[in-house]
Amino acid sequence: METDNISKFSGLMSAIRHYSNPLTCIQEVAAVKWAHGEPVCPRCSSKNAAFLSTRLMWKCRDCKKQFSVKVGTIFEDSAVGLDKWLCAMWMVANCKNGVSSYEIARALEVTQKTAWFMLHRIRYAQHYGTINKMTGTVEADETFIGGKARNMHKSKREAKIHGRGPEGKAIVFGLLDRETGKAHATVVDNRRKGALQKEVREKVEAGSELHTDALKSYEGLDEYQHKVIDHAEAYVEGNVHTNGLENFWSLLKRAIKGTYVSVEPYHLFRYLDEKTFRYNERKLTDAERFQKVLGSVAGKRLTWNTLTSQEVG
Repeated sequence: METDNISKFSGLMSAIRHYSNPLTCIQEVAAVKWAHGEPVCPRCSSKNAAFLSTRLMWKCRDCKKQFSVKVGTIFEDSAVGLDKWLCAMWMVANCKNGVSSYEIARALEVTQKTAWFMLHRIRYAQHYGTINKMTGTVEADETFIGGKARNMHKSKREAKIHGRGPEGKAIVFGLLDRETGKAHATVVDNRRKGALQKEVREKVEAGSELHTDALKSYEGLDEYQHKVIDHAEAYVEGNVHTNGLENFWSLLKRAIKGTYVSVEPYHLFRYLDEKTFRYNERKLTDAERFQKVLGSVAGKRLTWNTLTSQEVG
């Protein structure tokens, strides 16, 4: 999509109108999939293809295979039209507190199961993958994600150890670069020193100023300018605090509790991808955020079996 086309988008309705033409959808997905403008056959890699206007597909003149723009993208093997896909993508990219599969199903007139699968594929496109190491002043903190005891089945509630803690909850570790305003969040197995310090060393440049709370797991990070704020005594001392990440945790939990209600632990990392994407790109316009997701659909495929195998990947 060209920049002048992006500027035409004032909201969801303008996106719906724009993508009501199937040919427009194909052209814009093709533009991000084949950056050089020439369709490439997925079977023989030939660029000698003819567009079949009656089928909205290409036919390779060399191997005679027909192929659509969906092949090799998150849309592959989906019977849902690109018009609905792109409108769903707009909603996921721009709804501040997220959008549930039930809302997508009602809005796009698809089943809830289909909408749920679509949402996870779009989250896959929002995944950043590796990131450059953070520098400057970096906040590190962890939080618990899970249901409240009163919402649990009686058998689970009785087995739960009451009080604030990780029992029965997923643990999410986060980092926030104050200079760039970018956050990174990932699910970790535990809050022990080995798990948390591994994440810090992988994502934060040595010599950076690191702010954490008084959790003993952070002790020993001597290659950083490590400053500690003990939350039993205060939440801020000068510029030493983890309030940026506390704000991010608040936004994350508001989306999970208010929009998604229930998130299975083995899918949590995809919801983190979605929330981190919107948080990190919060200064972009709605159209620019949408275009950034659209630009990441190629070269990624998430099958139903992979999604439901409970494997992280």
